[in-house]
Amino acid sequence: MSASPPQASVPVSAISLSADARRRGLNGLLVYTFFMVTGFAMLMPLVAVHFVNDVGLAAAAVGLALAVRQLTQQGLALVGGVLSDRFGARRMICLGVLLRAAGFTSLAFADDLPLLLVAMAVSALGGAMFEAPYQASIAALTDERTRPRYYAISNWVSGVATTLGPLLGVALLRFDFRVVCLVAAACFAFNFVIALRLLPSVAMPERPPPLRHGLDLVRRDRAFLSLVVLMMLYWFLAVQINISLPLLAQRLTGEVDSVGVMFAVSAGLTVLLQYGLVRWLERRFNTAQVLVLGVVLMSLAVGAIGFTDGFAGFLVCIGGFAIGAVMTRPTQQTLIAGLADPRALGTFLGVSSLSLAIGGGLGNVAGGWLVDVATARHWPWLPWTVFCAIGLLNAFGLSLLLRAPRAQALPAA
Repeated sequence: MSASPPQASVPVSAISLSADARRRGLNGLLVYTFFMVTGFAMLMPLVAVHFVNDVGLAAAAVGLALAVRQLTQQGLALVGGVLSDRFGARRMICLGVLLRAAGFTSLAFADDLPLLLVAMAVSALGGAMFEAPYQASIAALTDERTRPRYYAISNWVSGVATTLGPLLGVALLRFDFRVVCLVAAACFAFNFVIALRLLPSVAMPERPPPLRHGLDLVRRDRAFLSLVVLMMLYWFLAVQINISLPLLAQRLTGEVDSVGVMFAVSAGLTVLLQYGLVRWLERRFNTAQVLVLGVVLMSLAVGAIGFTDGFAGFLVCIGGFAIGAVMTRPTQQTLIAGLADPRALGTFLGVSSLSLAIGGGLGNVAGGWLVDVATARHWPWLPWTVFCAIGLLNAFGLSLLLRAPRAQALPAA
């Protein structure tokens, strides 16, 4: 990465903001995070259950729809990042949350695969517009000293929202799936107000840098691109929480409420452990080591599911998976933000979203397909063995890449 100082003309730069403006913006982002995650978590885990069991679509078809959302959102996040660097993060966040609200509203009226795909695509387009600007805003309003702690707090807030979201979704599902969709859409509509009132507006340059400026910086940064490629395997594993794991939870008990229980266990552990566990680990390991250990734990936990035959054992595995996610979530965010060039934060963080676009998209499609194959052939171990192997391969690759001095020198998670 070039050693040149950040340019003051970068749209997402917060160099000129006062400490109070930074603090207000970061507190606003915490409120934004809560409603963003709550709205997503109350609806998305129920999509697979509703469209497979109530509408009658195949699990692979629903996995395809989830993959469309994943690929569209993260694949186009680069566009949102580039536009953020040019037009400002707050404008793109406001546009994105309104599109997401429209997508979730249209999902309430989808009753076949084509309509499901359209609703997912609109929702994904909204996510593509706000995701990179949201991450760039955090990176711009924090520094190397405050960023790790802020990510830990932000992920704790996400954990609380992830705990409440599925429980609220399951409760609203007793009325109707449409009610779940409309309340989730309202969360994103409210975030439009939050972004408009609480996020700082950074002055735009009279002559913005060319659109290819940030892309050229990314193209020359091999360490950053290598990390993006390896994180594709991580997201292949991580997105199973939205496709294969909810499907198995319901099949083990025959009740949709078990999906809410699964997410309550996962998010409850996140709330209890996120801040304290990360602070304990940072005194003993560096950021890269915590990330690798977390991926290994997630891999072994999901692999152990193939050897369980009851809901209680399944929840134990979910607990291990959740603890691994607690370790990996802030560390991968810290590594990506730390390696990103501050002259084009939106573009760098948009490129990093390609790992979730490709890896998460493949994970959704493969997750639904492997569940169908395992059910048809009576091979209950198949999906979990595949997920475990991919996760361990990812941990090995990350351990090699992150031995570099540049990664080792980043602040602790």
